[in-house]
Amino acid sequence: MSELRWDPLKQHWVIIATDRGRRPRDFQVEPETGTVTNCPFCYGNEDKTPPEIFAIRPEGEPNQANWRVRVIPNKFPALRIEGDLKTRGYGPYDVMEGIGAHEVIIETPDHDRQLADLSLPEITDVLIAYRTRILDLRGDPRFRYLVLFKNHGRRAGSPISHSHSQLIAVPLTPPVAATELRVCQEFYEAKERCIFCDVVQFEIAEGVRVVREFGNFVTVTPYASCFPFELRLYPKRHSYDFALLGDAELMELAQALKDMLCRVKRVLRDPPYNFILHTAPPRQQRLGKPEYWGSIEYDYHWHIELVPRLTQIAGFEWGTGFYINPTSPEDAAVFLREVELDLA
Repeated sequence: MSELRWDPLKQHWVIIATDRGRRPRDFQVEPETGTVTNCPFCYGNEDKTPPEIFAIRPEGEPNQANWRVRVIPNKFPALRIEGDLKTRGYGPYDVMEGIGAHEVIIETPDHDRQLADLSLPEITDVLIAYRTRILDLRGDPRFRYLVLFKNHGRRAGSPISHSHSQLIAVPLTPPVAATELRVCQEFYEAKERCIFCDVVQFEIAEGVRVVREFGNFVTVTPYASCFPFELRLYPKRHSYDFALLGDAELMELAQALKDMLCRVKRVLRDPPYNFILHTAPPRQQRLGKPEYWGSIEYDYHWHIELVPRLTQIAGFEWGTGFYINPTSPEDAAVFLREVELDLA
């Protein structure tokens, strides 16, 4: 029988349609093919992108080859960094100037390798680039929240196949993030505990949704997964801010991230996916809000969310806010756990 499951963090219901019981082979899609010429993210094409903001390279001049990871402004940004924040009313609506930042993290110079294919030192370099750019953009008092995400494959929203992720800084807290932050704050005020720590401890104790456990990290299929084979990667110990991780912690995170990506790639034959890094927002003082996210150091817990794009949102989901997941997270965990990987 199907179940309705409540996600206390995202504040929504999910229907786990166990009678449909879809298995990995039911979701496999044809691999994307086609010859790519003159990719702007490849070696030798640095002049075809905006000038780099940050790069990891052993030596050499900016905007030249010999880089390992390269960060550039998005050529067609959703928001622009120039200008001042201005808001105004428009009848019953509110309008705000499109101020923000939109950056692209090019994860490798090799066009034919994706993030899951990179070595652990190479993935660590990518994570160092994430940390560096988050810390830098937080210094701008106009930005309320930073969204770091990766779209893999055209069905996941990526028109360029060269492996990359994106970082967008926005001048307000998005509704999804605001809900999660508020839930964490209210839970802490009531119980003086982090709700994520409770979730992590319960999932490790139960074990049925744990895919892989490392010394400091754990990957699970969420109890109320909205989508088949959805995954979340958590620090096992309380940690509210990804950007405060040291290099040694990033190296272990690289192993956990590669393990998660390789399991998804192997079981589902390289599906399109999105992943999102959820971390603490900037903590600058806000006019009239001296305690803005004041307890976040204690109540929040950063994490990575990965969603394979195997199903489509249709009328029922749009009309109700419910999601229908035809593969239980418990079954998904079994399929993902059974994969044998060599991450060397």
